[in-house]
Amino acid sequence: MSGQAPRKGTAAITGASSGIGAVFARRLAKNGYNLLLIARRVERLEELRQELEATGIQVEVLCADLATDAGLLAVGERIAAVANLELLINNAGFGIEGPFFASRLEEHDRMHRLHVLATVHLCHAALQRMEPHGTGTIINVSSVAGFQASAASVSYAATKCWMNNFTEGLWLDLKTRGSRIRIQALCPGFTISEFHDVMAMDRTKIPSGWWTSADYVVDVSLAALQSGELFVIPGWRYKALIWLSRVLPAAVTRYGTVWFARNFRNSPGISK
Repeated sequence: MSGQAPRKGTAAITGASSGIGAVFARRLAKNGYNLLLIARRVERLEELRQELEATGIQVEVLCADLATDAGLLAVGERIAAVANLELLINNAGFGIEGPFFASRLEEHDRMHRLHVLATVHLCHAALQRMEPHGTGTIINVSSVAGFQASAASVSYAATKCWMNNFTEGLWLDLKTRGSRIRIQALCPGFTISEFHDVMAMDRTKIPSGWWTSADYVVDVSLAALQSGELFVIPGWRYKALIWLSRVLPAAVTRYGTVWFARNFRNSPGISK
């Protein structure tokens, strides 16, 4: 066993079949964690399981749709039953591109269930396991969109704003009681993954300097755990953007949001 990472506990990852979730799975497998991988696409999960089991860790896959009552119940019960749960990464999510009125209401309902309700349920289930031991880590994958209301992605920005506030509330709640459980809100910007492809977003409309890789996002997140950062924003451009949004007058940031949507989003119905 020399040369291998020492065995650790189990990390549960939602949205694990691609993008940021799959990169988290590979990084944590390399670090010696056993994995509970959760997503809707069972074929992708099985492929990832075969890849990671070859490294000598144990991998369990759970195919579930967290936007449904049945899927959320199944995942919540499974997480609550993991005796050696050390890490939960709430990564599952999706975006909706375009004017709010022109989109399907069912998709907004689904988004709120996935970003909000699932986050509440799974954090609660995980903390039931972690709190008696006083250790563990929860990473909620949010977005820089959560720091500012958005045109063309109204519900997405709103749910990520909620996620940021909820995660900060968890952090405060645990710190108040002297808990050593680590809480992080990971807030990436534009990340190269299938996320934007599903939205049919034209990546070429966004300047290349604003795109980050999923590998970079995950590496920044894991490194930040050592210093205990609550809000982790990968990339200096995004750090500067969030800083500006806090110091500039609200009217200026609103104008900037409208200008960005008109010039850089491929949203039908947004006129220049």
